[in-house]
Amino acid sequence: MPHTDPSARHPAVLTAPGAPFAVTPDGHGRAVYAGGPRTLREFAEVTWAYGERPFLVAESRTYTYGEFFAAACALARRFTDVYGLRPGDRAVVAMRNHPEWQIAFWAAQLAGLVAVPLNAWWTEEEFTYALDDCRPRVLLVDGERVDRVRAWARRHGVPGLVFHGEPGAGFERYEDLPPADPALGPPDVDVRPGDDATIIYTSGTTGRPKGAVATHLAQAGAAMNPRFHAAVAALERGEVPGQGPAPVSLTTFPFFHVAAFTSFYAVMAAGGTLVLMRKWDAAKALELIREHRVTHYAGVPTTAVQLLDAAGDDGLGTLVHLNTGGAAAPPGLAARCPEGVEPRNGYGLTETCGGVMANFGDSYRRFPGSVGRPTPVTEVRIAAPDGRALPDGEVGELWLRGQSLVRGYWEDPEATAAAFTPDGWFRTGDLATVRDGRVSVVDRLKDMVIRGGENVYCVEVEAALSGHPDVEDAAVLGVPHPVLGEEVAAVVRLRRGATAGAEELRAHVARSLAAFKVPAHVLVQDAPLPRNATGKVLKRDLRQDVEARVRTRGGAAGAGGVARG
Repeated sequence: MPHTDPSARHPAVLTAPGAPFAVTPDGHGRAVYAGGPRTLREFAEVTWAYGERPFLVAESRTYTYGEFFAAACALARRFTDVYGLRPGDRAVVAMRNHPEWQIAFWAAQLAGLVAVPLNAWWTEEEFTYALDDCRPRVLLVDGERVDRVRAWARRHGVPGLVFHGEPGAGFERYEDLPPADPALGPPDVDVRPGDDATIIYTSGTTGRPKGAVATHLAQAGAAMNPRFHAAVAALERGEVPGQGPAPVSLTTFPFFHVAAFTSFYAVMAAGGTLVLMRKWDAAKALELIREHRVTHYAGVPTTAVQLLDAAGDDGLGTLVHLNTGGAAAPPGLAARCPEGVEPRNGYGLTETCGGVMANFGDSYRRFPGSVGRPTPVTEVRIAAPDGRALPDGEVGELWLRGQSLVRGYWEDPEATAAAFTPDGWFRTGDLATVRDGRVSVVDRLKDMVIRGGENVYCVEVEAALSGHPDVEDAAVLGVPHPVLGEEVAAVVRLRRGATAGAEELRAHVARSLAAFKVPAHVLVQDAPLPRNATGKVLKRDLRQDVEARVRTRGGAAGAGGVARG
């Protein structure tokens, strides 16, 4: 079939005309939610009704929904009345997961500004690149970031606010601003569905990050997507969607990443609570789960595994959902979830404004290699190199089209044209298959190893390695070979105290995969694999070192060689 029908296999009670997640054409060949919000300002204004419910819980303080909304409105008014900002101006947000990150982001939305969340771990050079690119009119940063943007702000005469730190010349301290008046709402500005809402920079694992631009309508669709998947999950458990207590979520994704957007959109829509951590620590996470009676965990697979390891036989307390995203989850993760804890993973990209597919509960346990089914406003195509749609079961590039996709890359028409077809399909660069409506991502298109004409999907080999009890982390990539073109190499980090060697690991992979997929070189190291802030392995950082180690230690071994580092 040419693509998966966005309404196929979705419960009619959710997607039929008049139902909560009914869809309607948008006039451009895409489906959009018929009854959802049209702008992020509209989405945020609804949260005011949650009043005294706790929204943001951090070490520094707790904000109720009423306090949060009043603070966001006050800051939005300052943007328009004091700074003279107008709809369409860019507002950079660069800070840790402080509760005030949410105030700054939503203040930008209430003022009609374009929020630009930047990676909090970037260096001054990386910040300068993005600032030069998006040219913001205001900087909203914490005390740890201010010195990395101060020189740029001074050169361009851009004002800024500093949260949790000393401002210095040219910046104001947020804590010194007048208290918020809860009787005042947001500024009187016109925010339209087609206006730009966010510019979110790609993670840059393969090159310079690009600014993905999402409209309000796209982000509003992204805010509905997790609600839809939660409703489907409730039906599969035999429950009525929307019933029960509001979620209390320990969200450990950095807020600047779209995986966090999926999480906090879902929490805000239900009037739930976000419990924040300053720095990841599995033991501390367990303490917070018990202290705040956390029901939902959201984080990258690496931290989820560490949480399960730390919990051991003591269990996960009040936790009933373990949600992962941002990177591929190891296949054994779902099986490790104790009884009463629903595992969930999914698929999303910066260009999709977060998760557009989800796999959960019993379906996840039965199909651990799948990322699930798409939302009703997301179309899926498995494309051949010429763009032709492939039938079920065949591997091709995953193309997506739908409400929550970005409109393109900021002031980069060439990159936009390369990534998007004229009729709106986005080329993800991921290789995938579809079976019975379930999508499985098998590898990145550029990371696939072609060994002697045979395709080796790195994700498949990484999953096999991760199935060994001694393996804590693994990354697979191709290295040059004079005859085969490429051969498979693996970098493996073992668990503390583990002793498995390269030959044992190769033998383990050989028990489940064809011989040509078994890594010719297994490099065991003590140091963690390099990852970006959202958990993706930075293979470009590994490649040069791996190729050098293979040349010096494994070159004489041929296709069966191994090396230990």
